Amino acid sequence: MLTLFLLFLAGFGAGFVDSIAGGGGIITLPAILAAGVPPHFALATNKLQSSFGSFTASVNYAKKGLYEPKKVLEGVFFTFVGAVLGAITVQYFSAKFLSDFIIFMLIVLFFFTLFNKNLGLKAKARRVKPFAFYILFGLLIGFYDGFFGPGTGSFWTIALVLLLGLDLKGATAQTKIFNFTSNIVSLGVFAFSGLVLWKIGIIMGIGQIAGAFTGSTLVAKKEVTFVRYFFLVVVAATIVKLAYDRW
Repeated sequence: MLTLFLLFLAGFGAGFVDSIAGGGGIITLPAILAAGVPPHFALATNKLQSSFGSFTASVNYAKKGLYEPKKVLEGVFFTFVGAVLGAITVQYFSAKFLSDFIIFMLIVLFFFTLFNKNLGLKAKARRVKPFAFYILFGLLIGFYDGFFGPGTGSFWTIALVLLLGLDLKGATAQTKIFNFTSNIVSLGVFAFSGLVLWKIGIIMGIGQIAGAFTGSTLVAKKEVTFVRYFFLVVVAATIVKLAYDRW
């Protein structure tokens, strides 16, 4: 019971963090592994519990008017396709070869955001048409999340800010519906393989719901600068965690 309670708390913390800046997996995956769950089962169960959080945050953001679901359907579709391809591909290849490249990209993203203090503070004119953007990044980031995963939310957020001209609040809101899409795809693949531990996943998922609702409500009330600082902290923590695991 104590272990399950601690996993519930991990789910809450991850849901809160993930709804604001992504990166909740750096909390939940180590927690599940620390509970003695084998790695493949831990990865699968992590997808189950994170689906609760990303769904809750995406619904709450939509209700608060931070994005319109009808306007992102193309992104959802192509993210779904990309994630399916990624989830299938990962069964035949090791994801380890991606780790060095992803750490490098996250470091670039961190310093780019750090030194561009006005990045995402205000909405700007988009640089590409939404349909073209969603085809490219839905397939690309969806594939990456289905194949590997860490940093997905960060990549989505910055891409939405730079190319579609959204501010960080709007980009964060849209990111969650795409995260949910790729989470569900990966979960389906893992469930079909019988790797999901449903009891642990659901208990953590309840924590995710509470955390995601709290975090997404906070974002709706706060200024964009709050999201920026939180985003930088989470990206830095993700870099440290990935580097530690890699080396």
